[in-house]
This record gives sequence, structure tokens and C-alpha cells, in this order.
Amino acid sequence: MSEKDQASLSDHAAKQSQEGTTHFGYQQVAVEDKVRKVADVFHSVAGKYDLMNDLMSGGIHRLWKRYTINRSSVRRGHKVLDIAGGTGDLTLKFSQLVGPTGKVVLADINDSMLNVGRDKLTNRGAVGNIEYVQANAEYLPFPDNTFDVITIAFGLRNVTDKDKALASMARVLKPGGRLLVLEFSKTTNPLMSKAYDTYSFTLLPLMGQLVAGDAESYRYLAESIRMHPDQETLKGMMENAGLVRVEYENLTSGIVALHTGIKP
Repeated sequence: MSEKDQASLSDHAAKQSQEGTTHFGYQQVAVEDKVRKVADVFHSVAGKYDLMNDLMSGGIHRLWKRYTINRSSVRRGHKVLDIAGGTGDLTLKFSQLVGPTGKVVLADINDSMLNVGRDKLTNRGAVGNIEYVQANAEYLPFPDNTFDVITIAFGLRNVTDKDKALASMARVLKPGGRLLVLEFSKTTNPLMSKAYDTYSFTLLPLMGQLVAGDAESYRYLAESIRMHPDQETLKGMMENAGLVRVEYENLTSGIVALHTGIKP
């Protein structure tokens, strides 16, 4: 799909959201139905989520997450919120960094993902400073000014109202605290873009069928990436949520971007 077509789809989705519908991949669905549909996707893939991440990215997702952790400036005693934390890759490392005087909250809207994450981290001995909360990013159930650092890795594109979610994150962030958004984005390399499209819409669903028994969920994931705001648009959305010093870094030629912002 060309960049022009992607932009047209994104513009159409924005218009539709004002009319009571939103995008679920390339489909238009009622706003109230998107949460259920996204939940169904992650209920389906939860058990194979870590394996599929390694297969889909060739393990590079671990490097992207490690870079995010390094850029977070998390230290001992911090309170960290890992939104859409899923199976706990970031939470595990954060729990080690904050130590016994700190706290990490692994939050996910999907109970299947949350249960997989809890079991995984418990089996690895990560207990004591981790709390598990089922929560919608648009309505975070925490007091204002609670967290030193908030991360959301590969989760924002699945949120129905991204502006509302970013505002909610800004609310619960402490003044001077940092929000980091790690997400698939728009590649800066035209040749890679064509290869990436072929991989996303051909090989990825096939891999999902063979490994997880679910081609449609992985087709949705590919479509959701294309519908996600580009780097500059997301930067503007974070600024509109009240964050300052917002910047982004393209990783792997923009296949993924890391956005960061500070609460004034």
C-alpha cells in the first residue's frame, strides 16, 4: 500500500471516529465494538505472544525494548507504569532497576495477556515490587502525579481514543516524569517499505496461522500498524496532551519509533 493510500485511510478513519465509528485494522466498526474486537485478538494470541514476537522480528524487538529501557532513566526507588505491558518484558527489567524501594505496575486491558505476564514473571522470581492491574489506557485508575516513568510498548495503536489515552498518561505522570511510546511507525526507506508490506500482508498472516493457529489476528496487527499515526503526528498528539520536550527516534529505518516526552 502506498503512503498516499495509507494517509487517505488514516484521514478517513479520523473522520469516521467523529461519527461514532473507528478503525479496526482497515475495517470501520462502532467505537464501542473496537475494545471487544481487540480483546478477542489478544485472547487468541496470548499463549504464543512471546514466540511470535521473536519470529516476527527475528528477535530485534528485544533490542528495541532494551533501548527504550536505557532511554527511560529509571533508577532505584522510582514508580514505573508499564501500560499494555503484556507478557512483562519491560516490567521484568524495570523491577530490577527500581529495587525493593521502588514499584512497577504492569497494566494491560486484556486479562489473558495479564495472566500470561503474571505467570511468566512469577516463574522468573520477579515478586515483591510488581503490581498487576487490568486497566484501560484511556481511563487509568491511578491518582494524579503518581509515576516517575510511564512506558507503552506496541500498545498505543490498539487504543480506540489515542488522544484520551495520552492525556490519561500525562495526568498520572509526576511533574518532571517521562513518557516513552515505543510503536511501529512509518519507514523512512522506500525500498524497505515495499519489502515490509509484502512481509506484513503475506508472510505474517501465514506465520500466525502456522504457529498460533490464527491468521486473521496477525492480519489485523499488520493493518493496525498502517493505520497508526506517523512520527510527526504522534509527536503533535503528545504535545497536545501537555507534554514538553517531545522528540522521537527512528529505529530500524522507522519500522519502529520511540517517542519521549516530559510532564512540565
